[in-house]
Amino acid sequence: MTRAKRSSVGIGTVAKNFRRVAPHLWIGRKLAALEVEKRLFTVFNPSRRGGQAGKIRQASFRLTDVCNLRCHTCGQWGDTGYLHGQDLRQLRDNEISTDRYLAVMKDLVQHGHRPVVYYWGGEPMLYHGILELIAGASALGLPPAIATNGSRVADSAQQLVDAPLFLLQVSIDGHCAELHNRMRPSAGSGDNFRDLVRGLEAVREARSRTGRSLPLIASLTVISEGNLKHLGDIYDAFRDKVDLFVFYLSWWIDKPGAAAHEQDFLRRFGFVPTRHRGWIGDWKSRDHGELNRQIEGLLAKSRPWSAPPVSIIPPITGKENLETYYSDHRATFGYNQCVSIYQVVEVNSNGDVSPCRDYHDYVVGNIKDSTLTELWNSEAYKKFRCSVSRDGLMPVCTRCCGLMGY
Repeated sequence: MTRAKRSSVGIGTVAKNFRRVAPHLWIGRKLAALEVEKRLFTVFNPSRRGGQAGKIRQASFRLTDVCNLRCHTCGQWGDTGYLHGQDLRQLRDNEISTDRYLAVMKDLVQHGHRPVVYYWGGEPMLYHGILELIAGASALGLPPAIATNGSRVADSAQQLVDAPLFLLQVSIDGHCAELHNRMRPSAGSGDNFRDLVRGLEAVREARSRTGRSLPLIASLTVISEGNLKHLGDIYDAFRDKVDLFVFYLSWWIDKPGAAAHEQDFLRRFGFVPTRHRGWIGDWKSRDHGELNRQIEGLLAKSRPWSAPPVSIIPPITGKENLETYYSDHRATFGYNQCVSIYQVVEVNSNGDVSPCRDYHDYVVGNIKDSTLTELWNSEAYKKFRCSVSRDGLMPVCTRCCGLMGY
């Protein structure tokens, strides 16, 4: 059987940013362990067929559903997002307290789990205790990372550097305010492009002023029909502001795939999921020849040693391959085994724990009344892992960051 592909960090990305992580060996060791275990998954997980998992390598906390943007490619608040119609006050009321998150992280350490901690949302910088959580994770020896749209980063720059935050990921979908704000429109008034640029500059200035190497700064760009002709422009506009670039081909599902997923999920678990339908959209790239030219240009720009590295996720190139990616939801390109469900625990904003980040209909428990160590190898969690390992991927899995981008 052909060996399943794994998403991994490129050698160039590691080499070019080694000097920033090198002073923090405690972080480097955790990242190395995560990558080694992914590459040698079958060796490190002999009990996988029974659904048993080993160490938690990443704890992912979706801190809040609240977001100040309505990005077109987002399955939460985007054009068809599953959060539309939800009561914002109720969503806020259901959030987990900062103290409870800290207690859950302390419990992980006490039980021998020392994962990377990943904060996201919604917009995680709108969570009231975000800075305390970043500092708290770092104090526990758990490298904290965040994916943000740049809101409130400028005002928090010094605290992010002091913590230290390990990885600052900022979403950038355009090289100028006009394009970026059109792709990522505000829910009210505001100029997100201005805010993210101010945030990047403030963090870099705080790093320089204090002589710190962290946080590592990464841009996150979702490739869509709206910006595919400007990927090189994005690189040029931000090459002096970030340490690495990540370009996502975009996650999506079509209506036939969504319907097939519902039937498959019902057969496996006895109920019909709903959240995947937030990712049905028309943002997909259509000019695959131009997209391939843009990707080739990005890779060429990033080759010099002094240039920030580029990661294309998933790493698919060539006009025909790109056309297949955007037209045939069934194509897996060799990514046919999910590793993240054995390494990553996902916590939703209301405390629900799920094996899946974006498609979190399947819930194994809640951290309001359980710890992650109690839930990690619970019968419900093992049932999900066994199903995916035994029966294969579900229809929605083929365009999922947990499979192709983790």
